Amino acid sequence: MKRLVLIRHGESVWNKLNVFTGWTDVTLSEKGVEEARKGGQQLREKGFNFKMAYTSYLTRAIKTLWLVLEEMDQMFIPEVKSWRLNEKHYGELQGLNKAETAAKYGDEQVLLWRRSFDVPPQPLKENDERNPALDKRYADVDRNDLPLTESLKEVIDRMIPFWTSDIKPSLVQHGEILVAAHGNSLRALVMHLKNMSEDDILAFNIPTAIPYVFEFDDNMKLLNDYFIGDPEEIKNLMAAVANQGKSK
Repeated sequence: MKRLVLIRHGESVWNKLNVFTGWTDVTLSEKGVEEARKGGQQLREKGFNFKMAYTSYLTRAIKTLWLVLEEMDQMFIPEVKSWRLNEKHYGELQGLNKAETAAKYGDEQVLLWRRSFDVPPQPLKENDERNPALDKRYADVDRNDLPLTESLKEVIDRMIPFWTSDIKPSLVQHGEILVAAHGNSLRALVMHLKNMSEDDILAFNIPTAIPYVFEFDDNMKLLNDYFIGDPEEIKNLMAAVANQGKSK
């Protein structure tokens, strides 16, 4: 059996402030550090033995990966970073408070920007200092690949080829793989793996730092998927993520 574990980064300092983050590089809050460590402890207790790990170019995901592996005493394993695992780019929404934005534009509009399949926020202007083409970490990425805004559909377009070319073959080879990334890049992968509809993915939220396990047979047929932890607590955490974009 093959086991893929997805883990969204722990709470970031902008999550704590309920701010649209996207490709803005912020670090973990103190709570986020604790969440990541707890996720690592849970995976250690369940006996996971990863051979390879993947993460994004963003600090909050990288630190989450390191903290998880530290708790598991597995910091020695190879890790691969890819911009394709970055969070959805939120364009001009980046840096704005979600609840205040919902109060201004309405809950339904903000829900579309946050969770819809193909409705992106307003893009950054080319000369905006937040344009990722101006960030040194993306110096080796084709400028045409760097977004100024994204919908989930566009995240899927950059994420699934990386799953196909890199993560999936690694899982087939090694048997157990860890991916530490972001709410929307992981939603893109979950939608693909579970063949979810656009309506299903709209209502699906991933809480911070809760290990999400996918089990496959040796032919990579999906057998099972589940979160590690108390089901009621996870349900409440999912609801909390959903409510972040509401005005009240």
